Amino acid sequence: MQSLLDPAILFFVFGVAAGLLKSNLEIPPAISRFLSLYLLMALGLKGGFALAHSGLTGEVLRSLLVAVSLAVLVPLLGYSLLKRLTTPLDAAAIAATYGSVSAVTFITATQFLDRSGLEYGGHMAAAMALMESPAIMLAVLLANQLRTSAQLATSGAHGATLQLGTPASTPVGKLLHESLTDGAQLLLLGAMLVGLLTGEAGKAAMQPFSGDLFKGMLAFFLLDMGLLAARQLPQLRQNSPWLLAYALLAPLLHAGCALLLCLVMQISAGNTALLMVLAASASYIAVPAAMRLAIPEAKPSLYVGMSLGITFPFNILLGIPLYTSIARWAMA
Repeated sequence: MQSLLDPAILFFVFGVAAGLLKSNLEIPPAISRFLSLYLLMALGLKGGFALAHSGLTGEVLRSLLVAVSLAVLVPLLGYSLLKRLTTPLDAAAIAATYGSVSAVTFITATQFLDRSGLEYGGHMAAAMALMESPAIMLAVLLANQLRTSAQLATSGAHGATLQLGTPASTPVGKLLHESLTDGAQLLLLGAMLVGLLTGEAGKAAMQPFSGDLFKGMLAFFLLDMGLLAARQLPQLRQNSPWLLAYALLAPLLHAGCALLLCLVMQISAGNTALLMVLAASASYIAVPAAMRLAIPEAKPSLYVGMSLGITFPFNILLGIPLYTSIARWAMA
């Protein structure tokens, strides 16, 4: 309950309430975009400063290895289950959404750990960046394979290829380039590099920007996220109850996978909590944008509605304190 009394979380709850009441309160898209970029830049700087202080250790390398492993394991696990609940292409898009990460969920979790006094490594910002693209690549490969199989089946049944207008396979190289050069991800990594190079002197110089303003900016952004989450809720009524159950249960399953890997790799409690948060989160910005290009046959109302309307509020309100408590207990 104490976590719900955090000002940033309360602003999220307020945003959800305002959205459900159909208030005309809204954050202009340009301001929302600025807030998102600010949070990524500040997070990157904090991570760089912390990494400059700690250096490259065994814990850092093991944490990054766990992050990459989860980025591959989670979407594959999700697709194997989701293809039984919906169409294969929708399953691939949803699996990519849940296999990638939510930067805002991660940033909120770092604030929760700071308030709880649980230490974590600055390299976890790099872990978040590493976990964003593999799920997109896997989804593209799955979609291309499904389309090829459909073409072969149609060709065999009718003695002809598919009609013109059938979505073509998406070049993996093109999407990989777009994912790796995405502005938000580049800003995060660039800010982290700046923090790493400038160290303590840079931290002192940037404290008013990346430290003092951070909490207020996060609260403002979570207000906007609350409004967006409320707008997704009406669309969820037309979806299968099994998919809605997946949106609630998948974060717990994925967090459990992260916990097992962290136990094996002997990761610290704070880093374990953040890896559990990352595994449990779902992308609602980067991956949906990529899926609209790569898998246009999939329904955006499905994968965006599930991630933003159910999973994001669950993680913000209940998941983060739950994963942190479990990580404390398991790594004690």
